[in-house]
Parts: sequence; C-alpha cells; structure tokens
Amino acid sequence: TPGQDPALSVNHPFYDVARHGILQVAGEDRFGRRVITFSCCRMPPSHELNHRRLLEYLKHTLDQYVESDYTIVYFHYGLNSRNKPSLGWLQSTYKEFDRRYKKNLKALYVVHPTNFIKVLWTIFKPLISHKFGRKVIYFNYLSELREHLKHDQLIVPPEVLRYDEKLRNLHRGRVPTPAKTPPPRPPLPTQQFGVSLQYLKDKNQGELIPPVLRFTVTYLREKGLRTEGLFRRSASVHTIREIQRLYNQGKPVNFDDYGDVHIPAVILKTFLRELPQPLLTFTAYEQILGITSVPGEHFQDEQLQ
Repeated sequence: TPGQDPALSVNHPFYDVARHGILQVAGEDRFGRRVITFSCCRMPPSHELNHRRLLEYLKHTLDQYVESDYTIVYFHYGLNSRNKPSLGWLQSTYKEFDRRYKKNLKALYVVHPTNFIKVLWTIFKPLISHKFGRKVIYFNYLSELREHLKHDQLIVPPEVLRYDEKLRNLHRGRVPTPAKTPPPRPPLPTQQFGVSLQYLKDKNQGELIPPVLRFTVTYLREKGLRTEGLFRRSASVHTIREIQRLYNQGKPVNFDDYGDVHIPAVILKTFLRELPQPLLTFTAYEQILGITSVPGEHFQDEQLQ
C-alpha cells in the first residue's frame, strides 16, 4: 500500500488500518515536539475501512506520545464523499479524546482547509473548548507549514504535494495586493515586552522589578518548583501571544486559568528573550567572556584576598 511503513508487520494489532498509512510519526517540530500526521488522501472508501477501528488505532498511536508535548498535522486534501466519516463518528471521536490527549497537544495544523472544514467548525464549535480551539491553526500552503516544522522530517503524501503545486500555480499569475506597512507606533505606557528595563523602570514609578517578571517568578516559586521539565517544555504560540497582549495592555493575568505551569515559565523566557538589551549587557559582554580565560588558581587567589 502506498505510504505504508515498510517495517509494519501483519502481527501489528491494528494492521488492517495501519497498512493504509493514514497515520505517520514524522519526527519533531522546531520546538522538539513529536509530530504525527493524518492524511485523508490515504483513507480508503468507507465500506473498506472500519472507522471504529480507525479511532482505536488513532488512540493507540497517540498513547505512545501524549505524556509529552506533541503536534498533529492534518492533511485535509483527499477527503471526499466516498471516504468521509459520518458527523456522528467525528462527534464521538472528539468526546473520546479526553483531557489526557488534549493537554499536551500543542498544535493541530490543518493543511489545505476547505469550506467543509469551515462548516464542520461551525457545527462543532459549541462542543469545542476555547482552550482547544486556540490550538487549531490553518495553512493554505505547505510553505506556511514548513515554517513551523523540520522540512526534512515531514512526511507529505505525493498526492498532497501535487495538489499544493496546483494551488500555487493557480495563484502564481495573480498580482498580490500590496501590503500597507503601518508606521511604527510608540510602545504603550503599560508595555512589558520588547522594551528596555529603563523604560519599564520609568513607567513603573521607579520599581526595579517589572510586573511580568515579578508575577511569573512568584507563581513558579509557589507552584512550579517541583514540576519536571520546567523551562524545557513549550506552550501554545497563541496562548503566549494572548498573555503578552494582556500584560502589554496592563491587564491582569491569572495563570491558574490556563492550567499549565509551563506557561508562566515560557512567558518568563519570552520576556527575557525580547529585551532589546540583554541582562548581561552588550557593553559588558567581552568582560564576562574574559572570566572564562582566568586561570583557576589565579581566580582562587583573588577570592582569598
């Protein structure tokens, strides 16, 4: 079968479904998260595929990765009236994926969405939590997807590659609407990200510790110090941007609302990363590097003196 894993054995508990190659484990994304692809073009006609078995196989595959952060890429091209599962099956599928599956799913990339996807979203929107909805990201072209994933590891069916090429050819002759670049705006008085420490000090009545730094450190000290992988795990890009926007507008942020102690850790890293001048300033950079060239014995003598 095209797309079938050559190492797949007939003894696989879900060989009847796995042999189609609908699901593939495709390396890692740019954040080191495991990537799993779902390709609709590899789904056979409905009368040849037990959709209940497909659901069980999907859960069987995800069970191997849900304890860590992971990403799903959904290739929508190839879904048609012959292989499309029922709406009832889709509804029961979403309900069966409980919090254990949804918690560490950091992104669901939908490639080549169609009107069917938009209609489906309207139908299921009342059932889908706001937190999960923020993880769904649409890409019209593979080039957009490859900005987030490692290109050499991504498994893309040939049918999807050809369809993407067709779409790009259709739009290649069109003159794109020129984008109007807005003039640069001064930072808000409450801005927290992307401004200097001096700016923050001036706007916070001389307070030395910026609010975002104080709140994240306090939260992590109280609730995160025993969390494994702190500062190593990633978080939803949309969630991080939302929290940045709240802080920049001077609005309060309650990290308990997000249910993930890794989020304030990522916010803290993002704050430090976006400082125009690093904490160890550019001026002091060479001096700090010079510390590594000081002989150990000389360094100890200096300490003793």
